[in-house]
Amino acid sequence: MKPNRIWTIAWMLIFCLGWQFEAQAVRLKDIAEIGGVRKNQLVGYGLVVGLDGTGDGKKSVFTLQSMASMLEKMGVTVDRGDIQVKNVAAVMVTADLPPFAKRGNRLDVLVSSIGDAKNLQGGTLMLTPLKGVDGRIYAVAQGPVNTGGFGAGGTASSVTKNFPTVGRVLSGAVVEREVPNHFSSRDSLLFSLHNPDFNTAARVVKVINAQFPEPLARAEDAGTIEVRIPQQYMGNTVPLLASLITLEVDPDNDAKVVINERTGTVVMGASVRISTIAIAHGNLSIIVKEEANVSQPLPFSEGQTAVTPSTQVDVREESSQLMVVPQGVSIGDVVNALNALGVTPRDLIAIFQAIKAAGALQADLEVI
Repeated sequence: MKPNRIWTIAWMLIFCLGWQFEAQAVRLKDIAEIGGVRKNQLVGYGLVVGLDGTGDGKKSVFTLQSMASMLEKMGVTVDRGDIQVKNVAAVMVTADLPPFAKRGNRLDVLVSSIGDAKNLQGGTLMLTPLKGVDGRIYAVAQGPVNTGGFGAGGTASSVTKNFPTVGRVLSGAVVEREVPNHFSSRDSLLFSLHNPDFNTAARVVKVINAQFPEPLARAEDAGTIEVRIPQQYMGNTVPLLASLITLEVDPDNDAKVVINERTGTVVMGASVRISTIAIAHGNLSIIVKEEANVSQPLPFSEGQTAVTPSTQVDVREESSQLMVVPQGVSIGDVVNALNALGVTPRDLIAIFQAIKAAGALQADLEVI
């Protein structure tokens, strides 16, 4: 880094106006979840048929066993050792059962190969029951598989786009069992914050209580807010909940800097600050060049060819001036100043780590 750049950074940091990030209100539904209102994961094992020779091979024994069992249930008795088809693939089928799903609702399912199939393109998923964690069947899936990619090739080369061994069946599952949910009979509602914080919980309570003549909300802890249902909304909680989830709250987050040294990514929050500190940053580069000088004798001189190695070592260290960063300057101002001068993200990472080691970074430094 050039000396004039260092001084430019120093002046930019010293005379920066301490740019503050204004908190922006967000809806309650965007920062919290309603207790008991969530998705449920479903999973099942099935077969995809109709493939063009890109299915499982003989090494996938479970595929052959599944085919034999399926045919036996349909009244066809076969010997498992005689099955050699390559147009069938064993797959795992997954889906998310949304809250308040009713019988007859349709879901999208994800189909993933678990054998050595090369491509599921053009296949059809056979009737597959989807179970929950309790082992009960909540939906059944069947339909054509859409991979969104392709794979083709020969003996010497091949080409593949996306992942042809994973596909989706759009609206391929039908809900057969409903998840019990006595939502309208509750006497209270629970909101769970995505990022638990005492300040955010207190603000949510204040905003909710401002909507009613008496206080109905209270914070159980930093991540849970309980709201008592008023008498006029007993048995009819949907209008009450619809009015609560649209309330706007200013969330408060922890000061944190997240860095990824593998990709050179730096992410930081608006509330990150640094104390008064002096910084000097420079780069040291060592360049080693080796050359072989060949001495060739003249013709008919009966001399010998001589090889003389030559090594050149060049050490360059960029001069850096010590600059003072005043207290209260936000980390965003530091980054803007450094980015304006073309400092690389990896230099930012090194500077942040040094500031944290010096105890001047008023935030958590997380390395991923």
